[in-house]
Amino acid sequence: MSCAADDIPSPEELERTGAVIGEVFIDNQNIFDLEDPEENKQLYRLANKLHIRTQPKVIRQQLLFKSGDLYSQRLIDESARILRSARYLYDASIKPVAYKDGRVDIVVTTRDVWTLNPGLSFTRTGGQSTVGVELEELNLFGTGTDLELSHVSGVDRDSNMIEYKDRHVLDSWVRVRAAYADNSDGSFKALEVERPFYSLDTRWAAGAFAQDDEHIQPLYDLGKVVEEFGVHRKFAAATWGWSDGLRDGWVRRWRIGATYDDSEFSELPGAVAPTLVPENRKLVYPWLAFELVQNEFDQFRNHDQIGRTEDFHLGARLSMQLGYADHAFGADRSAVIFAARASHGSGGGDRSALVLSSALQGRLESAELRNAILDAAARYYVRQSERRLFFTTLEASVGRELDLDTQILLGGDNGLRGYPLRYQGGEARALLTLEQRYFTNWYPFRLVRVGAAAFFDIGRTWGESAVSTPSLGVLKDVGIGLRLGNSRSGLGNIIHIDLAFPLDGDASIDDVQFLVETKERF
Repeated sequence: MSCAADDIPSPEELERTGAVIGEVFIDNQNIFDLEDPEENKQLYRLANKLHIRTQPKVIRQQLLFKSGDLYSQRLIDESARILRSARYLYDASIKPVAYKDGRVDIVVTTRDVWTLNPGLSFTRTGGQSTVGVELEELNLFGTGTDLELSHVSGVDRDSNMIEYKDRHVLDSWVRVRAAYADNSDGSFKALEVERPFYSLDTRWAAGAFAQDDEHIQPLYDLGKVVEEFGVHRKFAAATWGWSDGLRDGWVRRWRIGATYDDSEFSELPGAVAPTLVPENRKLVYPWLAFELVQNEFDQFRNHDQIGRTEDFHLGARLSMQLGYADHAFGADRSAVIFAARASHGSGGGDRSALVLSSALQGRLESAELRNAILDAAARYYVRQSERRLFFTTLEASVGRELDLDTQILLGGDNGLRGYPLRYQGGEARALLTLEQRYFTNWYPFRLVRVGAAAFFDIGRTWGESAVSTPSLGVLKDVGIGLRLGNSRSGLGNIIHIDLAFPLDGDASIDDVQFLVETKERF
């Protein structure tokens, strides 16, 4: 493949002159780059040899263009974003490499990550530990298929699970997920088949989902279980969607569907009366949904990840869904079921960015709101230098007439890092986090990229839930943490190792909280 990069016109010129895509080359690189002396080592050569690279046809199938199409920078950028969203790829880029007689050749470069997880997992948050034994392959035989067998001993239950996921069934955009779990407190079964709106210009989507879940639901106060009841939830939904595609920078999508949501609650054997048990709830309803998406994206580095390309949606996004349950459909009540989400980003240029989001969901029964929750969040990034970034986020939730099986909680598992998990409950909560992030050049053993953070969290709850003590008021903590960017494995993006020191709370909590967990973000 000859390369004449210096002679390639700009993307704007290629589009203006009606250039046609010629050859599309797939450069599917292995985990380690053996042309780099730092990585041409015996251990890394062995890892490459044992790893089955992603098949070129799997990468090619996810491209929104092919040889013979008119050159479109938008489709090239969107194809790269689709590839970067795959857990079995560390990064992806798409660039023109040669141009002659109105035809432009394209090279698609991807880098694999290690996708086999034959080992142990450990998470500690809020003073509680979760330990697991797993055998998971995210990219079975290089096909992008995910197969997982696991045993996890967690806070709420022990679970033995098998899960299968295929994002491209028979080289199509149809995806399938099947899961089964045998748990210490019940079982879980799920099956999903969907053809999503996989691109901005996709014209139709369809899907079906079914789930059967039996478990014991705990209710928390001050980080301790104070009530429990049994839950058996049977859920199914089917949907069909259509769109005119991308028009003048905006996408409008419509969906129709139907949902069956049946939750039965029971008192546990041996429970001491009186026990708080929710009323059974059966909602069967058709619904209509609308989504609006603005085509506005930007790329960052060293924001929520360490040393890798991050795709931020900085445009507007709005979705609304409205359904009606009634006895005539098999429901146990008449109710309007509603849900809405909105988000908008601004900034860019790798300097600063602000991302606002909100969500509202609930039911309207007999002209009264039930189980209504309004969530809102703001995430703000300020680039101070190549290696330093200031980050702050403000999150808030407000509930009204919540079902007993719905709790608004605040603790070590949702941002208040110095306190036990699920420490405070109520009808509303707010949490502010200030975080100074530092991204180092340290790349030990060419396996993880290292970062660090100093943070301050402050939050509180308002009101009382059915089981919570009154709010303890404002709760604060400070802490420091180490961040390990998982650059060679698809089994988790960022490993967090934190020490957090509570500044308030009751006398029962520890003076320091030690947290180890894997998160998608820094």
